[in-house]
Amino acid sequence: MSNKYSTITIELDSELKQQAEKLFVSLGMDLSTAINLFLEKCVEVGGIPFLITTEIPNEETIAAMEEASHLTAEKAKTYNSVEELLEDLKK
Repeated sequence: MSNKYSTITIELDSELKQQAEKLFVSLGMDLSTAINLFLEKCVEVGGIPFLITTEIPNEETIAAMEEASHLTAEKAKTYNSVEELLEDLKK
């Protein structure tokens, strides 16, 4: 990285900025250092260093997620092993 620095101005949600600053201080850095790390990683991998997707769950998946969120521990079936799960799936 060059010794020449540039200044950028970005708009951030105030609450997001405060949360990010708190996180990065706990990691021993400031927001500027964190942004530099992000940009360096982008350059290193030749893109965004995490998956960005527009995949939206279909209706069946949404219904299953809603159903699962309403299950209590007593109603949810559990298994002691993968083999036990596979046997149950064969039924």
